[in-house]
Amino acid sequence: MHRLQIALTKGRLQDKSVELFEKSGIDCAPIRDPGRRLIHPLPDYPMDAFLAKAPDVITYVEHGVCDLGIVGKDTILEKGHSFYEVLDLGFGRCKFALAAPKGTDLYSGYHTRMIASKYPNVTRAFFDKKGMDVNIIKIEGSVELAPIVGLADAIVDIVETGATLKVNGLEVIEDVAPISARLIVNTASMKLYQKEINEFLERLEKELERHA
Repeated sequence: MHRLQIALTKGRLQDKSVELFEKSGIDCAPIRDPGRRLIHPLPDYPMDAFLAKAPDVITYVEHGVCDLGIVGKDTILEKGHSFYEVLDLGFGRCKFALAAPKGTDLYSGYHTRMIASKYPNVTRAFFDKKGMDVNIIKIEGSVELAPIVGLADAIVDIVETGATLKVNGLEVIEDVAPISARLIVNTASMKLYQKEINEFLERLEKELERHA
């Protein structure tokens, strides 16, 4: 029997993934106490877990290093993909939103708007659908600062509660896309190890249905 390889996004998604696995009857003790190890064989299930940053999870799955991965929809939308997205795991829920200083009329007038974001591809796709020509400025840090200092007219960013926007005098103009954790599968693995992957999928689906 093939031993499945899965890449988990470090941090909150990792914790929620472990919680889901354990509720599904899979012992995740090695992931809970990872030490310096980089690969974590699970003791009672034919699976090894890798812990990685979100963009690397996609890279590992696309290149077939891992059969499966758990990653946020935000990373999938930004990076593009050549894998199967098979299950919405329901945790890590938030959204991409377009936000601007209160009272901003972003859609009128003819001048090209400046939009700041950590996610230029998501931003470009959103405005392309609207047929709007915008200049996108990639920001690595606090995107909310860009409109305050006059660098941008608006931002596209991940929003959970909206509290940070409010504190900085910004408001959501429009939702861009919903986000949550997704289970992804390498295209070749889905054919080669269909039985093992489906068995794992069924375990997770049963647990998710119990709490639906």
